[in-house]
Amino acid sequence: MSQKLNNRVQEFFSVRFRKLLSGAPDGNPPWLDVIAGGEGGGLYLPTDAPWVIHRDFGTLVGGIRALLVQALHPATLAGVMNHSRYEKEPLGRLAGTIRWLTVTTFGSTAAVHAEASRVNRMHTRVVGENPVPYRAADPHLLLWVHIAFMDSFLQAHEQFCVAPIPGGADAYVEQWGRSVQPLGLSEVPRSLKELDDLMERFQGELVFNDNTANVVRFIKNPPLPAAVKPVYSLLFKAAVVSLRPEHRELLGLSVRFPKLVIASTRFALKGIRVLIGPESPIEDGAIRRLKNFELI
Repeated sequence: MSQKLNNRVQEFFSVRFRKLLSGAPDGNPPWLDVIAGGEGGGLYLPTDAPWVIHRDFGTLVGGIRALLVQALHPATLAGVMNHSRYEKEPLGRLAGTIRWLTVTTFGSTAAVHAEASRVNRMHTRVVGENPVPYRAADPHLLLWVHIAFMDSFLQAHEQFCVAPIPGGADAYVEQWGRSVQPLGLSEVPRSLKELDDLMERFQGELVFNDNTANVVRFIKNPPLPAAVKPVYSLLFKAAVVSLRPEHRELLGLSVRFPKLVIASTRFALKGIRVLIGPESPIEDGAIRRLKNFELI
């Protein structure tokens, strides 16, 4: 295949991949200009652990894993069920989560605080009593959501990606803790041991009931385009394999031939990278901004 044709093929799949995740008709996320056009540095540089992990495709597995883990907390689940459009517009909810993750990882300090303000305003509306009392802005629930994402992205990267984490797992836990400070959460784990201890402490609050089962069924089989479903099925199995044993047992999930799933997922993620090409508009825009201000 000629280089020109290869580039056209990569651009074709890259646009469709970004369109699926962001919902943007042209494949360019609407928050691209926010990241590329900001002034100065942000929370992270390309040499920092969160940047390295979040630029990789292990986040595709980690995102699914995080949703499964979060669904085990009844208060978090109540907020999702009563205030989220996940059943009618699952990709819209996904795009909102991706926006926060990418802006916080790659954006300028001003962009990060603006995004945090958007999320905080949304959290003020997520309150209720049914089936259990919940308040999205509750620091305890924010901490649970934070460590569920943190643990999931870290585990997925370590199991399915090859890029070394600068400073290791401890660096990722400590550095990614900065991301939730603009959300009003300051008491966060600063090391892998502290993360493990918190996960163990939350274990007594986790339950599996009919509502959990309904959400898990939806996560397992969301209304995605037919061409995407085989890949998503593999990513879901990978997410299950990467779960902590106590979470996997509580969810009642299992996967046959886990070693085969791990190997297949590693191959699939590499294949996605080859298929869509090495370019990332989000990361490229962030790097241009940092270079403009001579920060790298």
